[in-house]
Amino acid sequence: MNIRDRQILKIALPSIVSNITVPLLGMIDVAIVGHMGSSVYIGAVAVGSMIFSLVYWLFGFLRMGSSGLTSQALGRRDLPEVLRLLARSLMIAFAIALLLMVLQVPLKWLMFWLIGPTADVAPYATVYFYIVIWGAPAVLGVYSLSGWYIGMQNTRIPMLISIGQNVVNILASLTLVYGLGMKIEGVALGTVIAQYAGLLVALGLLWRYYRRLLRKEWLAGLTKGLGAFFRVNGDIFLRTLCLVAVNLFFTSAGARQGAVILSVNTVMMQLYLFFSYFMDGFAYAGEALCGRAYGARNATAFRETLRRLFLWMVLVTGAYTLLYVLGGHWIFSLLTDEPEVLSASGEYLFWACLIPVAGAVAFIWDGVFVGITATRGMLVSSAVAAILFFAVYQASVGQLGNHGLWLAQVVYLAMRGLVQTLWYRKNY
Repeated sequence: MNIRDRQILKIALPSIVSNITVPLLGMIDVAIVGHMGSSVYIGAVAVGSMIFSLVYWLFGFLRMGSSGLTSQALGRRDLPEVLRLLARSLMIAFAIALLLMVLQVPLKWLMFWLIGPTADVAPYATVYFYIVIWGAPAVLGVYSLSGWYIGMQNTRIPMLISIGQNVVNILASLTLVYGLGMKIEGVALGTVIAQYAGLLVALGLLWRYYRRLLRKEWLAGLTKGLGAFFRVNGDIFLRTLCLVAVNLFFTSAGARQGAVILSVNTVMMQLYLFFSYFMDGFAYAGEALCGRAYGARNATAFRETLRRLFLWMVLVTGAYTLLYVLGGHWIFSLLTDEPEVLSASGEYLFWACLIPVAGAVAFIWDGVFVGITATRGMLVSSAVAAILFFAVYQASVGQLGNHGLWLAQVVYLAMRGLVQTLWYRKNY
C-alpha cells in the first residue's frame, strides 16, 4: 500500500464509520416509539424524519461547498481564507436555520401536503415537527463545520460528532420517555438535544485543535468571497433539487404499484444505501485530497490521487456486486420476513446487483468535483441524468412496469457518471 492509499484510507475510513452511524439517529427513535403501544407513534416519527431528511438534504451544499473551497485554500496555504470560509459557511447556515424557524408553519403545511400523513398520524407528526424544527441551527451548523473539517483533511472529528450525537440521543430519549413519562415529545426533544450536543462537540473540537487560526484580523474581507461561495453552493443546491425530484418520483411511482412493490423497492434501495456508505467515504477522500492538490497546483499528486481513488472504486464495487449476486436473497431475508415481498424480490434482484456498477463512477466524480469546485459539472450531469430518468420511465413503464422504473434508475445512476467523465475530459 503506497502513501497515496494510506492518505485515502485515513480520510475514507472515519467517513464510512460516520455514514454508518447517521441512520442510527432515526433507528433509535423508531425503536423507542415502537414500544409505546401504538403504531401512530412510529408513523409520526417516520413522517417527521422524512420531512427533516428532505429539508436538510436541500442544504447539503453547506457541507460540500465548505469542503471543496477549504481544501483548495489549504493547498494554497491561505490560512486566512481557510478561516473566512468557515465563518461564511456558518453565517449562511445560521441565517437559513433562522428562516426555517420563522417559516415553520408554512413549511410544515407544505411538507404535509407533499407526504400526506394519515389523519391519525398527522397530529403526532405535527408535535414532532414543531419541536425538532428548533434543532435547525445545530444541524446546519454541523453541516458547515463537518465540511470544513473534511476540507482540512480531518474526518475523525465528523466521526466523533456522529458518535457523540448517537450516544446523547439514546440517553436523552430514554430518560425523557421512560424516566419522565413523555411520549412523542420526549423522542423529539431527545433528538434536538442530540443535535445541539453535536454542535457543541464540533465547536469544542474546533477550539481544541484549531484555535490558533481564530484571529480577528483574518476575518477582514469576510464578505469579499461571498460571490464565489454562492456560485459554488448555488450549483450544488440546484443539483440537489434534481436528485430530490428523482428520488421522490421513484418512491411515489413504486407506491402507485401497490404495497408489495413499494416494499420490494424500499428493501432494494437499502442495498444501494449500504453501498453508498462505503463509496461516500472515498468521495470524501476525493474532496479533501484532490481539492488540496488542485489548490496547490500539484498536478502529479492530483492525478495519482485520482488514479488510486478509481482503483479503490473498482475494488469496492466488485466486492459489493459479488456480495449481492451471491447473497442477495439472504440479505433480503434479513431485511424482511414478509412472504409476498420475499417472493416478489427474486424477480428484481438483478437490478439490485447492477446498482453498484451503475452508480460507482458518479460517487468518485462527485467527490473530486466538490474538491476542485467543478460544481457546474455536477449540476449538468444531474440535470441530464434526471431528464433521461423521466424519459426512460415514460417510454418503458407501460410494457415493463416496475422493471421500467428500475431501468430508469440504473440509467440515471450510470448517466451521472458518464456525463461527469466527459465534462472532466473536456474541461480539465
